[in-house]
Amino acid sequence: MIELDALKTLSARVGADPLLVQAAGGNTSQKQNGVMWIKASGTWLKDASAKDIFVPVDHAALMRGLKRHDPACETCEDFVRTDLNQTGLRPSIETAVHALMPQSIVLHVHCVSTIAWAIQVNAENLLAAKLAAFKWAFIPYARPGLMLAAAIAGRLKPDTNVLVLGNHGLVVAAESVAAAKQLLSGVVDAVALPARDVVPADVGALKKACEGTSYMPAVHADTHALATDPLALDRSRDFVFYPDHVVFLGTGVATDLASGAPLVALKGIGVALHLSAKPAVEPMGRCLADVMRRIKTGDEVVALTALDIDRLLNWDAEKYRQNTTVQGAVTDPS
Repeated sequence: MIELDALKTLSARVGADPLLVQAAGGNTSQKQNGVMWIKASGTWLKDASAKDIFVPVDHAALMRGLKRHDPACETCEDFVRTDLNQTGLRPSIETAVHALMPQSIVLHVHCVSTIAWAIQVNAENLLAAKLAAFKWAFIPYARPGLMLAAAIAGRLKPDTNVLVLGNHGLVVAAESVAAAKQLLSGVVDAVALPARDVVPADVGALKKACEGTSYMPAVHADTHALATDPLALDRSRDFVFYPDHVVFLGTGVATDLASGAPLVALKGIGVALHLSAKPAVEPMGRCLADVMRRIKTGDEVVALTALDIDRLLNWDAEKYRQNTTVQGAVTDPS
């Protein structure tokens, strides 16, 4: 299990980088001796070294299920090796995606530069030159889980080891943790996009606005860019661009404290968080600001449709992840 220990170390490091993973987003896995160890749904990758967050899944049984289009592959609970599952947790909502990749080690991250490319109308063509040195495939948006796994299966080749998921994120796969780490670094460097400077929040005005309300100022300077960067706020107010955006922030960014929303962007002032907001809300708000700071005025972006949003909000697996995320989580200061 030495390689699994190495994966836990890498997972914790990746999970602590807000430009790669935010809150309970992202997941990693290892296949060994017929068992696929995958991050548990609702857990945070940054905790991988300190907590037992990996769930054992019977890989062969899951692959047979995927081949016969078994609905049980949606949650993958039926394929958990209960004899090895000491935590009793449920496997990641992306378990089927990891199972499809033939490599031993799979890393799925929500790299902000990758997302900034992946939400653009012509993303596949835009990325072609940047990823020419890699065995990669672009996967048009599909709801995470079984729908995404089916979309991947239709484009996966035997040597594919990099996936860019439309309106979602990045997957890399390799036969060792060291090789996966190197591959992830190479791809992230290849797709890196410059970000506009963060315009500081008007701290005095923000504190005054929050007085007597159920809100407090956001902790991180970068989060406030969602309110102080005009293009970021304009793009985010009425649209959502990737799954965690809608799941944790709602169907658009609220701009009025009277809304009761978990996160409110006060134009030109800063971001306020509701006192009851889940620990994942600020990291997800910061991620949205980071993505939008990499989108230029002339970039054509594509938002999730009403059907896409409905499939996320009314998905039992996603509801489980959100509820699990609340338990034992703390606001990440990184």
